[in-house]
Amino acid sequence: MFTSEKGVVEEWLSEFKTLPEASLPNYATNLKDKSSLVSSLYKVIQEPQSELLEPVCHQLFEFYRSGEEQLLRFTLQFLPELIWCYLAVSASRNVHSSGCIEALLLGVYNLEIVDKQGHSKVLSFTIPSLSKPSVYHEPSSIGSMALTESALSQHGLSKVVYSGPHPQREMLTAQNRYAVET
Repeated sequence: MFTSEKGVVEEWLSEFKTLPEASLPNYATNLKDKSSLVSSLYKVIQEPQSELLEPVCHQLFEFYRSGEEQLLRFTLQFLPELIWCYLAVSASRNVHSSGCIEALLLGVYNLEIVDKQGHSKVLSFTIPSLSKPSVYHEPSSIGSMALTESALSQHGLSKVVYSGPHPQREMLTAQNRYAVET
């Protein structure tokens, strides 16, 4: 990492700490326009031995839990890279350099599975019927399938899938890694 990129990240780390609460929405809006900061943060994340990785992960978690929508989105753009780096480091069995990334991923997961009051979330999804037209497809003209779908749609039956409640996690293991990271 170049000195200029390191300076950009260090300035970003100190800038947020001195920011008054009232100027947080304006700061969050302007943050997405700082392309040099975003590319520098990606470089920090890609270097697991970087001394800036731990404060960057801490700052991204602070952004995520701040409640400010733009700061949450700013953090979310780095999640795929963080997951990739965590998996790469854990595959190399260098557990010490992935601790801050693991803490960030667990923090994001644990915040996502509960609502603002701390109760477990249960999400429901309705699977659309293929017998009804949508912006994605026209109904099939296959006789037997159309008849079955038509009969089901007339009865008002629709398939609802529920997701949750999910347990909170304290650490990533081989058994829970997939569930936490997806």
